[in-house]
Amino acid sequence: VVAVIKPGFLYEFPWEPLGGAKYLMFLPFVYIVAAGLDDSDNWAFHMLCLVALRYIQAQFWHFVSRNHAISGKTRVQSRLVDFAQVDREENWDDYIILQLYVATAVHMLPWLYCYQDTCYGYRDFPLFHGKGLLQLVLIHAGPTELIYYWLHRALHGHALYAKYHSHHHASFVTEPISGSAHPFMEHLMYTANFAIPLLGTWAVGGASIAMFYAYMLGFDLLNIIGHCNFEFFPVWFFKAFPFMKYMIYTPSFHSLHHSRVHTNFCLFMPIYDYLGGTLDPKSWDLYFSAAEGKAVPERAPDAIFLGHGTEILSVFHLPFLSRSFSAKPYKAQPWMYVLWPVAVQLLVAMRIFVGKVFVADKHRLGKLELQTWVTPACAIEFFFKGQWKRINSYIEDAIVKADKQGVKVFGLGALNKNEALNGGGALFVQNNPHLKMRVVHGNTLTAAAVLRKIPADTKSVFILGATSKLGRAISLYLAVRGVKCTLLTLSKERFDKVVDDCPKQFKGNLVRTEKISDGASFDTWVVGRFLSNKEQEVAPGGTAFHQFVVPMLPEVRKDCFYSNMPAFKLPSEAQGFKSCEMTMGRREVHACHAGALVHALEGWQHHEVGPIDPERIDTTWNAARKHGFELVADEEWVQINGGEVSPTASSAGSGSWAEQNN
Repeated sequence: VVAVIKPGFLYEFPWEPLGGAKYLMFLPFVYIVAAGLDDSDNWAFHMLCLVALRYIQAQFWHFVSRNHAISGKTRVQSRLVDFAQVDREENWDDYIILQLYVATAVHMLPWLYCYQDTCYGYRDFPLFHGKGLLQLVLIHAGPTELIYYWLHRALHGHALYAKYHSHHHASFVTEPISGSAHPFMEHLMYTANFAIPLLGTWAVGGASIAMFYAYMLGFDLLNIIGHCNFEFFPVWFFKAFPFMKYMIYTPSFHSLHHSRVHTNFCLFMPIYDYLGGTLDPKSWDLYFSAAEGKAVPERAPDAIFLGHGTEILSVFHLPFLSRSFSAKPYKAQPWMYVLWPVAVQLLVAMRIFVGKVFVADKHRLGKLELQTWVTPACAIEFFFKGQWKRINSYIEDAIVKADKQGVKVFGLGALNKNEALNGGGALFVQNNPHLKMRVVHGNTLTAAAVLRKIPADTKSVFILGATSKLGRAISLYLAVRGVKCTLLTLSKERFDKVVDDCPKQFKGNLVRTEKISDGASFDTWVVGRFLSNKEQEVAPGGTAFHQFVVPMLPEVRKDCFYSNMPAFKLPSEAQGFKSCEMTMGRREVHACHAGALVHALEGWQHHEVGPIDPERIDTTWNAARKHGFELVADEEWVQINGGEVSPTASSAGSGSWAEQNN
């Protein structure tokens, strides 16, 4: 595929600099309808309805195409979509605005032609004209299909391809909206050609309001079909009516055009490729192969990572619900709260109609096939004991299913491994002692990530959430390395258990306190629980809050440093990551997710559930580095005296206690 090296004339849409403000271009039509200023055709009203239906149709097919439970069995191409493609196709809907204004401009002209002293304008349409719809189809099948075929072949000439059409062909594996992702000049040419059936039907007296709905929605549907990358036309249809394979293309037919480039140029009707000598001989073989699930055979993933929703609105961050929103770190915008009722209904529907863990996305890392699964529950549900049985049943059923499929590693993310819920995953291993698959909470690497951010010259730390799974491991690790650890906990019993696990000669490095005020003498806090604003005020100026708490602390102290969530950048060979893992940046995953992947890459045969083994922290860290995982660095922080910038250990990649003792 030749990339666009030097974009041609009128490559960008005129409103591209507006960004999201381009949607204000719909407001004049809204105003006309709201103010009762519409004409006798109710043109503005019908155009707005048509715009809404075009978006709804695109969203529906986006959902179907990315929903692996629906479309996963008949995929055409095995390659995966990435962020570059999502960004390149971000403005896929520009054509809707263009065609809205072009059609309206033609409608507003006083006349299009005059005959025998009578002038005729593009207006006064009946709502429906049955014969006109047949005329519409015939005009499209003739002039429009023919013109498009030769225009498309011209666009594959070197000059036009390099300046325009390669933008579209950069998407080797297409998605439903890929068919609309073209430069402005291309869309001008297409719009002129696609206007022929609308104007032609009007010219022969068959135009109607229904004509616009039928043609624009029908056109979008066929365009989407060709780019959805899964086959759904039933095999019996083409066997019963073999001539139809020349009348209507299939997803696999057009997929060959994107993979082989110089064949299958038609718009929607392969008869033109047959007549033009450009019909790919593999077209029907690929169709039958995809339709029968053989083109991209389903296989068990090597590793699965199980996540869950955070707040109610996070449901919209699922890759199959929002293409653009899920491609950015999750952050609920104020305007989104008007969609809260819709989000609740979606969650209820998942509970009723799905009622189990589901596949959210598929990825690849080297030779490993990966999947992200989701527990149908929001974070708040994990804190209600009455929901634990239901949630654990979701998780355990998924683990048993994955084990039967031949999955090698099953990673538990976020609250799916909550200690109170299932003992950090230990419950599932106990209930299923014959699992061949390894269950992994991944928190060994999370502990390593937190430790890498603590500077090497640290002599003492104040630890909150100190008797939790992570807090315990971090405390033991630091204590063995000579760091004085003061653990804030009201439970002497839990503290004593931590001390019991510490080698005798280092037990003196573990100190218990019940008072948050004791933290005033520490400028390094390791935080594993929520801190109120008042509690944060106890810390002296310049304190570093190294966090493993979810959600992250509100940064109320401008004179202090707050670490990021422990996370890793994926290795360069990772493929198919087209959505962000909640609040993570692009191609970044939570440390526990990276831990599960490292477990799979190393082929380790032990379960990683229950308490963290501090002695495996360095081993896990070194394995992560070996496989190309990079710790996401914190932003540099400014000390309050003198404004001197001091990077944390993670910025330099070395110099932490953990690094020093490798």
